[in-house]
This record gives sequence, structure tokens and C-alpha cells, in this order.
Amino acid sequence: MTRLLPILFVIILLSFSLFAQDSSQVATKDDVDEIQGALDGMNETMLEMKTTLDALKKIKVSGYIQAQFQIADTAGAKSLAGGDFPPFSDSRFQVRRGRVKVNYDNDLTQAVLQIDVTQGGVGIKDAYVSIKEPWLRTIGLTAGVFDRPFGFEISYSSSSRETPERSRMYQTLFPGERDLGAKIEIMPEYGTLSYFSLKAGIFNGVLPNANENDNNKDFIGRLGFTLPFEGENLAIDGGFSLYSGKVLSNNSKVYEIDNSAATKLYKLHSTTSDSLNTFGRTYYGFDAQMYYDLPVLGGMSLRGEFITGKQPGASSSSQFYNPATSTSALYLRNFSGWYLNYIQNIGLDNQFMLKYDVYDPNSDIEGNDIGASGSNLTAADVRFSTLGLGWIYHWDQNVKFVLYYDMVSNEKVNSSATGSLSSFKDDVKDNVLTMRVQYKF
Repeated sequence: MTRLLPILFVIILLSFSLFAQDSSQVATKDDVDEIQGALDGMNETMLEMKTTLDALKKIKVSGYIQAQFQIADTAGAKSLAGGDFPPFSDSRFQVRRGRVKVNYDNDLTQAVLQIDVTQGGVGIKDAYVSIKEPWLRTIGLTAGVFDRPFGFEISYSSSSRETPERSRMYQTLFPGERDLGAKIEIMPEYGTLSYFSLKAGIFNGVLPNANENDNNKDFIGRLGFTLPFEGENLAIDGGFSLYSGKVLSNNSKVYEIDNSAATKLYKLHSTTSDSLNTFGRTYYGFDAQMYYDLPVLGGMSLRGEFITGKQPGASSSSQFYNPATSTSALYLRNFSGWYLNYIQNIGLDNQFMLKYDVYDPNSDIEGNDIGASGSNLTAADVRFSTLGLGWIYHWDQNVKFVLYYDMVSNEKVNSSATGSLSSFKDDVKDNVLTMRVQYKF
């Protein structure tokens, strides 16, 4: 109806004009042609506007800003709650995330660009295209930079996640969450198969914004399931994940744990050079999520994940190893990690959360082995556990306030440890309090 108003307005004006000339004069053919020409011109304008509006409707802009203030137990605390603290400061303001996402959605095809703007600069988070087949709308292809299809916590957006950061094991194994590659996604909409989904892809196996550095490609995949119990207001989701890749050694020396020794220690993998040899990086994961609507209080969720496998890394770090930026000796570690997260809604505006996570970068050794004479074990082999307590208040549909306290505990090392390991004879003071406000649009 609103589109007809301008046309009616023109007709009325022209009619008044004709009557004003001579109320008794009958409209001539020229007058009718003039009116028809005006109508045709307006129709063309409306068609152009409709074409423009239809194209604009396909563009979706979203994002969020997380501003926060943090206090640590001590100045210069090493932390995964947004990065290490400055050497002479135990408090800081941060823009933890400043995301802007542009999605051009053409139904069966999508193009996505997302950047992250913080006090550290501007970085690319997502840059990918996605295509879905038109017949069953079940199989999709995605290529570019996007989330690795492993587990639950990677793909759970930081804007929706209740805890300020992902667990220690995910930050260690999957820094940046993303990689360069392509994946196939199968998600049936109907029938028994609709309770299952499959995501599987091939990736460079480096880092989100790093170029490929060898001929190896990594496989990442997750087989997911969902079990709805609508009558009981209960739903259970979960999945099995696999990461299978290889790491190139840029150094002639590669070390592994000698389990035959009384005190565990690193030994050379080979007496000959291991330069340019490849070593497996393999993760096995299981995740599960339970959602239940509690009477009076509100909805609750219980989520957990367990990951184990082999992680090649450096002597000083068990993080994801990129041979393009490191020429240090390679250290082979068996690892394990898990977390359990409980979220309880309190009414419509409040949420309570409790999270416990454990990451053991070297599951073949004990704390007493670290720092023992000749072991060559370092702080990168120390097991950590974190208990997190928090509260969220949703101001409105755009704004939420988060109060969260990370209580971090480390494995105690050998009493004879020296140097940088000395601080791990006791629990290191690295607890962090986070106060955050988020605006999502």
C-alpha cells in the first residue's frame, strides 16, 4: 500500500492541474499521455529501488565489543585469561574482542568476512565462502579461514559463551580456533538422520593467518548427534572428534619421554638426524551437552569435553607448533585434558556459572619428575587445573555484564628444581578476576 501512495499523489496533482486550467474542459490525449509517462517513470524508479533493497537485504552486519577490567594476584602474572599481564602491573583495562562480521547471504551461498579490532590492532578472524546443494539442502562446502570442526567449545561463539575464555586445553591445542582449509558439512533436515551431523575437512595445519610451510595437510572432523526429549524438557547433544596431522621438524634433534627410566626424562628420538622428518599430531575428543528446564529457577546446561592424543611442541611450550616460525628442537608429548561447565539461569536476566578444567601437557610424567636432575623437563610439562566461578547479568537484549574469577592451580614440581621451575614448587599466584561488559549488535 505504501508503494502506491506516491503514484496516487502524482495522479491527484495532475488532476487538480487539469481542472484548474478549465473545469469544463475535457482532458486531451496529450494530458493522458503526460499522466501515463509520469506513471511509467515512477514504476521504473520503484523497480530500481526494489532491486537495490533486495540486494541490501542479503547483507547482514553483526558484531560485538567486550570491554573489561582485570585484577591478577601478582604483577606480570602468566595467564590465559586474555594473555599475560605486563611485567609491572597486576591490573589492566582491555578491549578483549571487537568483532565486526559481514555476511552476504544468498540462500544457498554465503560469503563471510569478520575482523577483530582491539588495542593490539586489527586482525582477520573469518574469510570464507559457503555453498549448499539445492536438491536436499543437506550437504555444504566451506572454504577459506574458519573455525576448525573439532569439539564443542571452538564453534561456540565468544559472544554467547558464558565464561570469558575457552578452557586451557583449547587455547593450547587450537590457538585462534581457526585454520585455512576446506570442509564438507552434512546435516540432514528430516528423518532419523536429522539427529546426526558430520563436519570433516582438510587444513594447512598451521595457524589462522599463516601460510602453508610443507606438503602435509591435516584432517579434522566431528560426528555429532542430538537426542531431544521434548516431553521431559530435556535435550542431550554430543560428538566424537578427530584431528590427524603431521608436524615437520626443522631441527636435527627430536626428543621423547623415556618411560623405562626410574625418573622420567627426555631422550633423543633417534641417534641420527631427524631434520625434515615428520611426526604425528593426533587428537581424539568427545563432547557432550545436556540442557534441562528446571522448575522455578529456569534452564540449566551441563557441558563437558575430554581430549587426548599426541602433541609435538617446543621445549618451553606445548602449544600448537608451527615449523614456519620455529627452528627449535621438537619435543613429543602425550597429553590429556578435560573440562566440566555448569550454567544455571536465575529468572530471565541472571546466570550463575561454575567451570572446572584440567590440562596435562605431558601425561607420561608426574610432578616430581619435573625439575629432577637430568630430566630436561620444563614448565611446559606442568599440569594445570582451573576452577572458575561467575555471574552474568543481562541488562537487555544487547548488553550483558560478566563477573568471573579464575582460580588456577599448578602441579608441584621436584623439590630440587632450580631456575624458572623454582616457582612451581608451590602454587603460583596467577588467579584473575574479570569484570566485563559486552555490547552485541
